[in-house]
Amino acid sequence: MQFTFYKYQGTGNDFIMLDNRLLTFPKKDIQLIEQLCDRRFGIGADGLILLESHTNYDFKMVYFNSDGNESSMCGNGGRCLVAFAKQLGIIEASAEFEAVDGYHYAEISTDELVSLQMKEVDNIKVHQNYSFLNTGSPHHVQIVSDLKTLDVKLEGSKIRYSELYGADGSNVNFVHQIDSKTFSVRTYERGVEDETLSCGTGATAVAIAMHHVGKTKSNSIDLQVEGGKLSVQFKENNGVYSDIFLVGPATFVFEGTIDLAI
Repeated sequence: MQFTFYKYQGTGNDFIMLDNRLLTFPKKDIQLIEQLCDRRFGIGADGLILLESHTNYDFKMVYFNSDGNESSMCGNGGRCLVAFAKQLGIIEASAEFEAVDGYHYAEISTDELVSLQMKEVDNIKVHQNYSFLNTGSPHHVQIVSDLKTLDVKLEGSKIRYSELYGADGSNVNFVHQIDSKTFSVRTYERGVEDETLSCGTGATAVAIAMHHVGKTKSNSIDLQVEGGKLSVQFKENNGVYSDIFLVGPATFVFEGTIDLAI
């Protein structure tokens, strides 16, 4: 069977997009999804996303990591899916959709910036050298002094597979503060098992964690990731973070067709 696919990237975090409203894609085929995401033997991407129909919202998001497994929420992937839905003519300037972590609202501007509302965060565990929180996906946030030279894959994998997080593991974010509201971030993503150029839920986790531990008083945080710039805006009341928006570009790269033996 022949499928049309679309490639999108959000600050270097790249995704294969498929319109699966007819439910024809074999989403239980882990090996196939892993092969499609392979950068040498497939299309190449950090993940694969299916856009499916929803009875109450504009669409449903189904996200797979590059290892072929369905995963938790992906912030940059959600933003790219909104841009994809606009390209398909499903939405215009705003969207409501369901992802694995529930309802999301998003807005897309004329300059292709997508603002995606993230889940409320009310449980941040602060430890001596790191913080842990869930922004749709679990995130370890740790300040380091040598971010530029850090071996993110090596150090991130040590934490991801450590006894701290058990079999499920965690994404790992290493952070350096630039000024009162700007932080640089490098992220090791589980499921990709490597550093990615950007992670949306990770940027969100960093912004909230840095505010929570007092590194910034701003409720609008700028994040410099390896693939560009993101911003996170939020409201905070007694340690509860709400109206969280992840803002950044979502860029169409190319489209193509692929024949799959199903």
